[in-house]
Amino acid sequence: MLCSAPVVAQTVSAAKPASMRMAPQPFKGTDYSGVYDCRGMDSHEGPYNGVVTLELVPSQSNGEHGAYRFKLEVSGYGEYPGHAAAKGREMGIFFANTDPAPKDYGTGLASFTKAKNGKWTFTKYYYQPEFKGGNFGNETCFQR
Repeated sequence: MLCSAPVVAQTVSAAKPASMRMAPQPFKGTDYSGVYDCRGMDSHEGPYNGVVTLELVPSQSNGEHGAYRFKLEVSGYGEYPGHAAAKGREMGIFFANTDPAPKDYGTGLASFTKAKNGKWTFTKYYYQPEFKGGNFGNETCFQR
């Protein structure tokens, strides 16, 4: 006995009509761009110091949502480029060491506050699902 299943046609559209696209809005959120000095505690590696650079990507920031390029530099471990998305004083961050061998990548959640000197500080919790069987840590960073 032969069974026949209905064939589902798949359509691919190159671009949606303008009426179906999200209209860009001027960025009206807080710009956290800058260089930050950080102190961290890693559950496998212990204490460390690093430098974070955040750079707003205006063309991808929309309304209250900020898009960022992210880079963490840690002496002895290398660079961790990534990207971030912010709303209000919260920021989600993806980062990955430029050396893929140790699977040293993860996701962080940062909360920003303004210090008495008028500069930004943030605390970040991060999770790394594959680094040394799983890892987590915290950082506190101070804008230069």
